[in-house]
Amino acid sequence: MSVPNPATLKQRVLRAGGWSFAGYGLSQAIRLGGNLIMTRLLAPEMFGVMAIATTVMVILSMISDIGLRHNIVQSRRGEDPAFLDTAWVVGIVRGILLWLAALLLSAALYFANLGGMLPANSVYASPILPLVVAVSSLAAVILGFQSTKIATAHRSFDQKRLVQLELTGQFAGLLVMIAGGVMSRSIWALVAGGLVGTLTTTVLSHAWLSGHANRLRWEKNALRDLIGFGKWLFVSSVMSVLALHGDRLLLGGFVDAQVLGLYAIAALIVGAIEGALGKLLAAIALPALSEIARNEPSRLREVYYKLRVPGDLALLFCAGLLFATGQLVIDILYDPRYSAAGEMMRILALSFIAARYTLAYHVYLAVGNPRYLAIINVVRCVSLFVLVPCLYYYAGLQATIWGIALHGLAIVPFVHVFNARLGLNDLRRELLVLIALPAGYLCGSAANLL
Repeated sequence: MSVPNPATLKQRVLRAGGWSFAGYGLSQAIRLGGNLIMTRLLAPEMFGVMAIATTVMVILSMISDIGLRHNIVQSRRGEDPAFLDTAWVVGIVRGILLWLAALLLSAALYFANLGGMLPANSVYASPILPLVVAVSSLAAVILGFQSTKIATAHRSFDQKRLVQLELTGQFAGLLVMIAGGVMSRSIWALVAGGLVGTLTTTVLSHAWLSGHANRLRWEKNALRDLIGFGKWLFVSSVMSVLALHGDRLLLGGFVDAQVLGLYAIAALIVGAIEGALGKLLAAIALPALSEIARNEPSRLREVYYKLRVPGDLALLFCAGLLFATGQLVIDILYDPRYSAAGEMMRILALSFIAARYTLAYHVYLAVGNPRYLAIINVVRCVSLFVLVPCLYYYAGLQATIWGIALHGLAIVPFVHVFNARLGLNDLRRELLVLIALPAGYLCGSAANLL
């Protein structure tokens, strides 16, 4: 196999990264604008209920994830029609099973609430939550039919089409959401917007993107390859989703819908920044690192730090900046009902300190060792589910938010050990980027004064 020209790979990475970053920025602007509009149409508790319903669906989706998209990007068979069709069929079956699981869960919530088995002041006791979960879960079936053209577009760095597709779906969902909010002033506007956005994206994935047109086909060898790679990603996904969304699940059982709604608003902006890194890495890191691992493994450490250092600097700077200006941001963007979200956002911004190690996860997938990622996600999950209940019962809500923000630091020793085994560590670069944290705080303090 011929080795790709490094300059060609660099050009593709930069082009894909530019489209991904610009698309994500526009996506978050649309999302934030929609959120600002909807907070003026709906009550805070509706966002608390929707946060739980969305979290439930994300958890069900991720705990059944065997890494179909990652496998297509990483595998040498990633452009084989039989491999792609088998992955598509697996995705359809998975979506239907997710929908059935969500219906069972919504029924369990309904009868548990009917029998008084849920804490009276918690979000789980909301009488509308079971129906919201049941209706929202239709998105799982719709997503199951998404074309594998999305994964092959990631593999080939075709971010331009992907960004256009995602923004079109998001905009369609937002229009439905706002129209529904104006007419009904109910939580169903949020549900309808989500379903329409998902349906739009799925239809366009078949009609708009170029590549192999999926058909119902099943190849045993392809299925074996998918399961062989995906078994560790399954374990990793279960732990990852609990670590990513366990904060809302745990808080939903401790606090009322209004407090959880405020937390969701605080987490929205923090999550948008962390999501920007995740989106960018999904667009360029796994395809680039997989190509390097296949063809030029000796350059893996060099490419790893070229990708990682800018992300570290950006995240640490944002951590310091938002820790200083979190309250100011909330006061500017939202009305006084949401003021308490400011202090929450200040603390949650410190989660960026651990989030900067995300690129290492893509390295482990690129070299075909998802076991390392599974171990890290187990550590993240255990640290969250041990810290949060203990802090809430013994130190109160604010200490709990601190635990949520900093629990990810438990993974740092494991990342360094695994990276050492792969020959990736560079202590000098690890330490130099830390200067961005106080630099961000000083800039934020200056903004507060101004």
